[in-house]
Amino acid sequence: MERTSYADMRCSLARALELIGDWWSPLIIRDLFLGITRFDELAEDLGISRNLLTRRLKALVANGIVERTAYQLRPPRYEYRLTEAGRDLWPAMLAVTEWGDRWAAPEEGRPILFLHKTCGHQFRPQVTCSECGEVVSTDTVSALPGPGGAAEPGTMVVARRFQAQPAAPET
Repeated sequence: MERTSYADMRCSLARALELIGDWWSPLIIRDLFLGITRFDELAEDLGISRNLLTRRLKALVANGIVERTAYQLRPPRYEYRLTEAGRDLWPAMLAVTEWGDRWAAPEEGRPILFLHKTCGHQFRPQVTCSECGEVVSTDTVSALPGPGGAAEPGTMVVARRFQAQPAAPET
């Protein structure tokens, strides 16, 4: 079954999902962040087939999220590292992980704890307002139309609902 492409949608979330790929990609990104950079270790840690891992890594490299570097010439062997775009994904992965720790954690508890290197404390990831620092939630956030919004696939109904509102300045 062919997967629907989100590449042409007028929605940043949909377009980001297009670049990230399938369900394996966030787990690959997690492992790369945690220092698992070699193909064999990724395959072992994730329990993913080698051909599927190859396809996912190729897509992540092509989408600029991961870079591949040779560490051995004979036989050729590569390691994978997050690019700047991949490292910028990490806070989003932390937020999803926190949600999973709250709503889907194993009975034994959180599988991974996170340490903030700057202050030295363990922490639970939270999304905060870039202006005031307050934790954001569904109760404290509303949406405004952005300059890139349009009544096109991905934002068809949203754009109609925003139609009466002026576009918000991009920050």
